Amino acid sequence: MDRAERYLASLTEEGRYRLLIEAVTDYAIFLLDPLGIVTTWNPGAQRFKGYRPDEIIGEHFSRFYTEQDQKAGLPARALDAAKHDGRFETEGWRVRKDGSQFWAYVVIDLIRAPSGDIIGFAKITRDLTERREAENKLEKAREFSLQAQKLEAIGQLTGGIAHDFNNLLTAVLGSLELLRKRLPADPKSTALLENAVQGAQRGTTLTKRMLAFARNYELNKEVIGIPELVRGMTDLLQRSVGPSYNLETRFPLSLKAVEVDVNQLELALLNLTLNARDAMPDGGDIILAAREESVAAAHKGLEAGKYIRVSVADTGEGMDGETLRKATEPFFTTKGIGKGTGLGLSMVHGFAEQSGGRLILYSVKDRGTTAELWLPVAKTSAQPVAPAQPVPAKSTRPLTILAVDDDALVLMNTVAMLEDLGHTVFEAYSAKEGLEILRREDSIDLVVTDQAMPKMTGTELAKVIRSEWPDISVLLATGYADMGPRDEIGLPKLTKPYLPRDLAAAILRMNPPRRKPDRVVPLRTQPRTAK
Repeated sequence: MDRAERYLASLTEEGRYRLLIEAVTDYAIFLLDPLGIVTTWNPGAQRFKGYRPDEIIGEHFSRFYTEQDQKAGLPARALDAAKHDGRFETEGWRVRKDGSQFWAYVVIDLIRAPSGDIIGFAKITRDLTERREAENKLEKAREFSLQAQKLEAIGQLTGGIAHDFNNLLTAVLGSLELLRKRLPADPKSTALLENAVQGAQRGTTLTKRMLAFARNYELNKEVIGIPELVRGMTDLLQRSVGPSYNLETRFPLSLKAVEVDVNQLELALLNLTLNARDAMPDGGDIILAAREESVAAAHKGLEAGKYIRVSVADTGEGMDGETLRKATEPFFTTKGIGKGTGLGLSMVHGFAEQSGGRLILYSVKDRGTTAELWLPVAKTSAQPVAPAQPVPAKSTRPLTILAVDDDALVLMNTVAMLEDLGHTVFEAYSAKEGLEILRREDSIDLVVTDQAMPKMTGTELAKVIRSEWPDISVLLATGYADMGPRDEIGLPKLTKPYLPRDLAAAILRMNPPRRKPDRVVPLRTQPRTAK
């Protein structure tokens, strides 16, 4: 028998018990008297509660509880439960000597003398803070994953709805424009027609917001200076917010350019400005500012690099934490029924991320909100934008065009617009039917096709045309919600909804060659009525 064994053999049962307790450092194990006074203290208790034995023995165990739990009487209830059931088990926040809190698993066992009298309690406490934090992180990750899945589903739904809206608006706006040219001059009829056009254009704006949220809107990027852009739209912003609001701009003398879709950026700034106005119903100051920022390492969803931080700040009602967290969620709005779509901030959020930047919101209840739009600095300097050239109402060169669309309303409208521009038109309700016409007719100069069609998409049709008829040009009419990475094959595109002048401009830009100078006006291959 070695020295250690002889020492253990010499110990009484109580000595062995004490040796075991004092060897444990991962658990706080100590005794309480019937009133809850600490009577023993092991090294484990000292390690994560912070008290030395001389500091805690003789003190009431309630000091380990938070102030709120003490006021609620939790320590007394714990002892009462142990007296009644012989054992009490729970988890909760406990307080260390330095005031910091930890998440504890607690067991209190009742101790009775052989006579049955209560002589005290044995209390075991384990620090589960790390485990709880890991569980919380896992739960947050699950919630984030679920939220991401929900947002992806909403994005897909939104993109699909926007696609259908674009088809409807294409037919409505195109028909209204053609009707405007055919109606006799009558002030009442003209006013009604203009009202209908404005309503359809508002629908177009809503559709763009939906597509921007769904990130299915193809950005037409240009290099532009923020101060120049804002100065150009200051009058629009001031008219939009009204005379009760002071619109102030704060820009440095020198600021690098950004590469963005100008129309989408203007729409984003208008949305943020109107939100600032709505947060101050009694009027106030709205400050538009910009400055250059450098991000050294990935932070808040931003990659390392240089950015222009464009901010719109108000001193209005502000948002609480819960509202701020939901602010960029689609269809969430704090405005009254009929006063907000809930797509404004989600549109700005989608546009910012699609541009390689980020929308960051700061808000304090009753103290205002600041919306920051972080946009990457452009690699080149901004160039003056040449004034847009007017598009003639009709093309000077009549062409023979094949129009392909599975939506009867859109096809009828497209054919009417093309004929009004002076072109000869074949029409097809599917890609298969369009190929049959191409194989039968050798006079077609241009194909205008929808993208989302059953069995064969517009880009798939274009690939066949390139293979069999490389001299025929193809113009893709799309709302972008139906475009995937594999659909990008370098085709000229016409964004839905489009007007006759948009269609004319797209054809003029393409300048397709005429395949046959002499042509015969074709018989229609399908009736104009819906399928």
